Amino acid sequence: MTMRSGRVAVVGALGMVSLALSAAPAYAKGNVDITAPRTAQAGKAFTVTARGDDDAARYLRVCLEGRGDGHGWRQVSCGAAVITGSGARDTAHIRAAHRGLLEFRAVMYSLTGPRDHHPVRWRTSRLTTVRVR
Repeated sequence: MTMRSGRVAVVGALGMVSLALSAAPAYAKGNVDITAPRTAQAGKAFTVTARGDDDAARYLRVCLEGRGDGHGWRQVSCGAAVITGSGARDTAHIRAAHRGLLEFRAVMYSLTGPRDHHPVRWRTSRLTTVRVR
């Protein structure tokens, strides 16, 4: 009898745990990453690439923003709008005119359709810095 009540207690505890886990809220998974060289030569082109995906939006677009010389953020380029799951991408070829530090970040936008004119800023990547020599 004791052995059977122990089994019932274990099965009941496992049932309660599975019920609690199924009632927990689901979180969307997504990320946006940026890659750029650490250094570049003035007058020579270098490449900055951004990639991102998120399962909470129907359509996505990734854009690159940059700043340097004490100026504010400006949009460098934007990739095409893609359906969720296919991975949004953007690549920019940049030619720095003079020495200094340039900062870049990737911004992912959520869209309701491929031609949505009112995108919503969804995620922002970490900053990456390029030292131009």
